[in-house]
Amino acid sequence: MTNLVLYRKYRPQAFAEIIGQDHVVKTLTNSILANNTSHAYLFSGPRGSGKTTTARIFAKAINCQNRQSFEPCNKCNSCLEITAQKSIDLVEIDAASHTGVDDVRALIDGIKFAPVSSKYKIFIIDECHQMSKPAHNALLKTLEEPPGHAVFILATTEIHKMIPTIISRCQRFDFKRLKIQEIIKKLEFISKKENIKFEDSALSLIALNSRGSFRDAESLLDECLSFSGNTSLIKTEDIKELLGIVEISQISKFVGLLILKDAKGSLIFLNLMIDNGLDVQEFVKTLIFYLRQCLLLKLSPDLLDVQSSGLSIEELEIMKKQTSALQEIEIKNMLKLFIEAENKMKYSTILQLSLELAIVDITHPEP
Repeated sequence: MTNLVLYRKYRPQAFAEIIGQDHVVKTLTNSILANNTSHAYLFSGPRGSGKTTTARIFAKAINCQNRQSFEPCNKCNSCLEITAQKSIDLVEIDAASHTGVDDVRALIDGIKFAPVSSKYKIFIIDECHQMSKPAHNALLKTLEEPPGHAVFILATTEIHKMIPTIISRCQRFDFKRLKIQEIIKKLEFISKKENIKFEDSALSLIALNSRGSFRDAESLLDECLSFSGNTSLIKTEDIKELLGIVEISQISKFVGLLILKDAKGSLIFLNLMIDNGLDVQEFVKTLIFYLRQCLLLKLSPDLLDVQSSGLSIEELEIMKKQTSALQEIEIKNMLKLFIEAENKMKYSTILQLSLELAIVDITHPEP
């Protein structure tokens, strides 16, 4: 397993290893204990939240030959085959590349045959919202009257694109976006297993930039290991350099110039950073994130989660001073202008132009 990337090497293999989805785990394990398996499940939620992993563990559990409680034994032939992705009775389909009705018809033809060596024949359809409408309709008929040996597990990141009739035929489970502390907990576990040492703030920085996804966090951790080579300690500065992270101190200084209505200073500051290799798109993304936190702080201090904000005590104090100097309407206006600038950047021949126009609009508002 040494050649595996971290998110595959440390993929959970039991319900007890799943982090952050207790409501899903409790319901599924209770149904296993009660021997009350449904014919169709729908897992929805953000990417990297554990939908496919949970589906595979559930598949192992209901087909496990030596199960004592609700956990799969991970030792019998069925469990080992599913773990190695070699089970004939577990069919995984990526709907992103199998969108047509012919793909579903081929699937339906396979459903008719009983499982080879397991109790259930399980079909995991990932990104099922990308299937065409005729394919959805073909699947619907099968979900209405499936054979007793078939179990469907549909996974989607965009539940609103699923047709209501399919949703109504499934037991629906909504996976939540993972918290920073939950991701850090998993990264600490991997670090100990891999004998990796990090600075205290390094793992928090990785977790913050994973946008609530375990898979993204583990991929970033893998990238950091490759970047740092054989060094005994991975530093926060190394991660910032690798990810192109914009310093909060740069953002707060820039916002300070906007508060002073200093158009010249703001433009010089921006272009100086660009000349020094600043990623403009990353800068705007971080700026919007910072201003959103300012708005939450302005509305109520209770709305700002300090742990997930990624701010130090000193940075938080600067933000509080800046927020007190701004009206709520001013923060909202900044957010709108910079969100528009971010969208326009995708089509601009001069990348920073839309950002410069936003600066002029903020520092020289029309009467």
